[in-house]
Amino acid sequence: MTDPEFMDLAESLLRSVERMCDAINDGGDADIDNQRVGAMVTLVFANGSQIIINLQKPLREVWMASRSGGYHFSCRDGSWQDTKGQGDFFALLGRDASAQAGVPLQFVP
Repeated sequence: MTDPEFMDLAESLLRSVERMCDAINDGGDADIDNQRVGAMVTLVFANGSQIIINLQKPLREVWMASRSGGYHFSCRDGSWQDTKGQGDFFALLGRDASAQAGVPLQFVP
């Protein structure tokens, strides 16, 4: 994968996260303040906890930090998978966002 290909895929991932947070907020399921600064999206929950998602261009990875820990994802066959075998980006984001919001939330690619 080239740097431009990584950036296209990674930017698409960040935009998807932002759109999903907006949809969750519009649906009244939870209150997630999503803030984008450059290559980083910070999700802030009503209880003050955060999930931070940022791009690591030199490694061609997307990193996510939440209460449950830190994860590194690389794109394999069109899917963002944790580099240590923990699973899919959207599944882990949904799990951690649900725990931090206190209500079930679903993030889908």
